[in-house]
Amino acid sequence: MIVALDGSSVDGSAYTEVVKLARHDPPWLDDTVSACSTYGLALFAVLMAVGWWRARRVGATASVTALAVPFVVVVAYGVDAVLKLLVREDRPCQSLHVTPLEACPGPDDWSFPSNHAAIAAAAAVALLFVSRRLGAVAMVAACAMAVSRVWVGAHYPHDVLAGAVVGALAALFAMSALRGRAEATAVRLTATRLRPLLAAS
Repeated sequence: MIVALDGSSVDGSAYTEVVKLARHDPPWLDDTVSACSTYGLALFAVLMAVGWWRARRVGATASVTALAVPFVVVVAYGVDAVLKLLVREDRPCQSLHVTPLEACPGPDDWSFPSNHAAIAAAAAVALLFVSRRLGAVAMVAACAMAVSRVWVGAHYPHDVLAGAVVGALAALFAMSALRGRAEATAVRLTATRLRPLLAAS
């Protein structure tokens, strides 16, 4: 039998208040937040694509940095997923027996840390290495994603905070490590069939 942790003692009362507030808000607001929670990660994919497209006009080194972003996000997701399996915290909708906006996940779908928050934060931090403007937009979107996950009842506040920290740190370390190798990698890749991915002409 798997023993799961109950995170309600950390900030369960704050979670309950948010869920109550969400259930009494105008339907259009809840629909908007739910859409952000469900489909918001697609925005980060768009920002990554825009970052790569712009980087091709700058040079091969910038393109290598931009192309690394989705791989860094996958790494951050992997780290977050491992932590989920180690901590094994029940979803708040299971521990507190509330009815959130979003359907309550199954008993083995752990809550801590938030995958969505980790992915969003990792993308935002990694994009800062590509473009400060795109990174700033991604940062705002990452905050919105984190809030939306609590709003729809999928996570406790500490889940999304931890997920954001995990994603941000993973991206920071990975992109910092890449920075010193991007130029050499670009030189090698421009001599291969991948050259069109690195330069606009």
